[in-house]
Amino acid sequence: MKFGPCPVSDAEGTILAHSIQVNGKRLRKAHLLTRHDIEALGAAGVTTVTVARLDTGDIAENEAAGRIARAMRVDGVEIRTASTGRVNLHAAAAGLLTVEKSLIDALNAIDPVITVATLADYSAVEAGQMVATVKIIPYAVDGDLVAEAEAKAGEGKALAVHPFRSLRVGLAQTQLAGTKTSVLSKTTELTAARLARSGSRITDEHLTPHEPAALAGALKTLAANNDILIAFGASAVSDEDDVIPAAIRLAGGRVERTGMPVDPGNLLVIGELQGKPVIGAPGCARSPKENGFDWVLNRLAAGLNLTSADIAGMGVGGLLAEIPSRPQPRETRRTRVPEIGGVLLAAGRSSRMGARNKLLARFDGEALVHRSARALVEAGLRDAVAVLGHQAEEVGAAISDAGIRTVENPQFASGIASSLDAGIRALNREVDAAIIVLADMPAVSASDISKLVEAFRAHGGGAIVRATASGQRGNPVVLPRSLFAEIETLQGDTGARHIIENSDLEVVDIEIGEAARIDVDTPDALKAAGGVLED
Repeated sequence: MKFGPCPVSDAEGTILAHSIQVNGKRLRKAHLLTRHDIEALGAAGVTTVTVARLDTGDIAENEAAGRIARAMRVDGVEIRTASTGRVNLHAAAAGLLTVEKSLIDALNAIDPVITVATLADYSAVEAGQMVATVKIIPYAVDGDLVAEAEAKAGEGKALAVHPFRSLRVGLAQTQLAGTKTSVLSKTTELTAARLARSGSRITDEHLTPHEPAALAGALKTLAANNDILIAFGASAVSDEDDVIPAAIRLAGGRVERTGMPVDPGNLLVIGELQGKPVIGAPGCARSPKENGFDWVLNRLAAGLNLTSADIAGMGVGGLLAEIPSRPQPRETRRTRVPEIGGVLLAAGRSSRMGARNKLLARFDGEALVHRSARALVEAGLRDAVAVLGHQAEEVGAAISDAGIRTVENPQFASGIASSLDAGIRALNREVDAAIIVLADMPAVSASDISKLVEAFRAHGGGAIVRATASGQRGNPVVLPRSLFAEIETLQGDTGARHIIENSDLEVVDIEIGEAARIDVDTPDALKAAGGVLED
């Protein structure tokens, strides 16, 4: 592949390296330049463009990424469609991800143009969560490299998501004279919350004195009707002959290991009784913070066996005292649901309507801007704000009873970028994303907005979600917080489209029908949409 500047006259059939605006139309990067594009560029006075020209034997980025991804041997993983040289792989169900590191390393060693990135081995994942991505760096790659990667990818199982199983769990807790009942009940509550991730539940609980014989009797009873046994001791395990390991052996079971190289979680015991795994929980398992108990519980819930050697191998990465991945305690059974704020762009000058403001046009007796604000509010977002500018007093009055906050953009005449900035900055700081709604789109409903919001949540709260009509991109669009800083740097009459097109984030297109494309920029368009402009 050859990459670099090229005279426009010679650029037909090449791949555009950088997006370019021509007569109001944006030619996206990676666009295959046609004769029509060349004519448009020439007419606009563009003489040179930076392009990629494929050589014989080269394979375009999307095809290359797709071929490598499909060649990978995976279980419980869905392979998505290639876009911008990237194929994302997602978990088909909630479970535990295992990764063959040596195979991924071998793929990444073929050539820097081929990259494969995954979550960490033994990561707990939700259904639909991205677990890996195959990315081709340039616009095309030599076919021999792709063939080499395909052959290497087939040599072993690269990825597997082992679905969590719904297990019956027997819980035993020992007591000493000073043990508080509140500690016991809190332990049961937190353990139930941990088990909820896999759909498992505590079916029976026994409280016993902190003695091997008493605990052994409880474990034997619990083993009859449960898949896993968990024992919490009133005092921490300090020896392989302490109460919990001694009770497992006294009940006729076997102790696999006492102690693990994960901190917190060092004092965990793992064993087996009547063919059922037995976990002697460490004291830190009474806390919602992640610890070695979570790691063991996740593997067992995913149907993976645990040997002493498996636990011995957990030391690298096993120092969890200040783990950044869970800054908030896990106090409830549900993970945090991403919160979305809404930005209604209602500051435009409506210049193509003449002296009248299209946002004040009536649709079924309701002002257009009120109709749009109402749809945003009825979608039930964490926060919603309308950005005003042109005729701010009149537009503000039209939505005064819509239940939406307003912010005025004094720079509205400079273009849409300043209104986007004003809206994003005005949102509650706790939102994880913003759905951008144009106030001149009368067919967008609250259910359409909710559909986009739910798609954002379903994709883990990190994707860009865009409304489409018959496959054509439109509005509204959901933008994750990770893009807010970039949005705030926009200037002039530039919206977020080029940020979307140049982002490495996954773009999820959601079909909502013609509502995504109907706006009312002209009197004819407004009339066709059912609106009436009043004098």
